[in-house]
Amino acid sequence: MEIRENKKCSSKEHLNNDAKSYCPMCKIYMCNKCHNNHSTLCPNHNQYNLDQDIKTIFTGYCKNENHPIKLEYFCKTHNELCCAACLCKIDKKGDGEHKDCNVCTIEEIKNEKKNALDKNLKKLEDISATFEESIKEIKSLSEKISKKRKNCKKIFN
Repeated sequence: MEIRENKKCSSKEHLNNDAKSYCPMCKIYMCNKCHNNHSTLCPNHNQYNLDQDIKTIFTGYCKNENHPIKLEYFCKTHNELCCAACLCKIDKKGDGEHKDCNVCTIEEIKNEKKNALDKNLKKLEDISATFEESIKEIKSLSEKISKKRKNCKKIFN
């Protein structure tokens, strides 16, 4: 992933605006206005706040400065990646940010999302097959109507 020195909005209309977020799926930087529009148009895209999340996005390490640890877990409660230190007590100073959350490994969430995607793809394939059958039926009916119309013209002419 490319990190730009001067993070400016990718929109031609807002090139002078500082970028506030980044969408890795679209590979665009966004100012506040573009971020709001993108959130509405693409609600399933994970947009990252460049001020807060940039360390996580581009390095794979925890964004908490006190946790120079590789991200290995996914917090379903907060929909974000986290490290082992985020899950437990750290040097008896307090509780980890995600100790009471619904957490799994990155591999588990990857498999879960892949399985959900596979199920959705199967549903789409079934719907597509149903549409194809419906199209065939409509074509057949259309041909029958056409033949009957020709027969009617012969009779009345």
